[in-house]
Amino acid sequence: MLSVNSNYGASIALQSLSSTNKELGEIQNRISTGLKVSSARDNGAVYAIAEGQRARVSSVAAVKDGIDRASSTVDVALAAGKSVGDILQKLKSKAVAAQADDLTSDQRAALQTDFASLRQQIDTIANAAQFNGANLALGNSSLNVLISDLGGSTAATSDGVQTVAATTPLSGSALVNDLASTTDGDVIGFALTGAGGSTLEVGVELTPGMTIDGFVEAVNAQAGGKISASYDDTTGQLTYLINDTSFDDLVVDAGGAAELGDGVATATVSSAGSNTFAITGADFSLTGSILSSLASTDISTSTAAATTASNAIDTAITGLNNALATMGSQAAALDIQNEFLSKLSDTIEQGIGNLVDADLAKESARLQSLQIKQQLGAQALSIANQAPSLILSFFR
Repeated sequence: MLSVNSNYGASIALQSLSSTNKELGEIQNRISTGLKVSSARDNGAVYAIAEGQRARVSSVAAVKDGIDRASSTVDVALAAGKSVGDILQKLKSKAVAAQADDLTSDQRAALQTDFASLRQQIDTIANAAQFNGANLALGNSSLNVLISDLGGSTAATSDGVQTVAATTPLSGSALVNDLASTTDGDVIGFALTGAGGSTLEVGVELTPGMTIDGFVEAVNAQAGGKISASYDDTTGQLTYLINDTSFDDLVVDAGGAAELGDGVATATVSSAGSNTFAITGADFSLTGSILSSLASTDISTSTAAATTASNAIDTAITGLNNALATMGSQAAALDIQNEFLSKLSDTIEQGIGNLVDADLAKESARLQSLQIKQQLGAQALSIANQAPSLILSFFR
């Protein structure tokens, strides 16, 4: 039936054209973004999985940054050890030269002057071997390095603060949503003090959307290696470890949030965590056990004294080489872990791509088809809209 009040054919054509335009919009969005799932509207379940894995990639990247900093710290210490070794070889030559019986007292005194001048450089090198506030070549210090974003809390080797366990896991959503006592913009304060009066204060702001992983990363970054933070997603505890031997006390001001460490006293932290790797330093200064025998050595008094000094230098060289070998092995272990994390990150990103990336070749072919369908739909709608005009012919 022909009618000027309704046009069923045009309605069907319009519905078909609208459906085509909707599909065309989806295809164009996939082509422009390269994603078949770019928001939760596209596929909620897949989007949630992908976002979780993207968070994992960010956590792995933060761990890699920490390993890179630790590797740089070790490299600086190894360079210092190499320089100290070079000095020991020169001291050895001076001590051997002083063993000659035909030397005059003035000649021995000159050798001792050179010997003392070279020896003085050892402490200068050891004190300067610092990277990002950490020095593994002075004071037998150590460094706990986070090597995984999973696997438990920090395996402690010194004093620190282990927070009260959270009643619910903090992993996932923003901290301010999980802890009622925190709000966006709060600054969590960390105050380090030492027996000698040394102090250090660090503040970490809770930014909107900051997760527990982001908070841990921020603490590690702001503290410059003097405090290491980690979170145990099994026990719900945070661990802050004091990594600088200049400090022995840590006070956390978290606005009453005991889950973040507020009011928890410093103690020896013991846990069975497996996501950290301890880097053991060595004391390359003249007060350390390796070189202490050379601190007051005098090769000018006699041939026997020079011989004794030569033997002491041999012992020091052996001890230094052993310490460098240990540090070198630890550096190699960090390199292995860093390489693994790089591969892990690449694999996770590939997995995310498998979930959300669009097949652009397929989408391109689909785009061509829908464009033709859109043109045909527009023509069909035009023809359907012209149908009521036939009614006019009946009144001529």
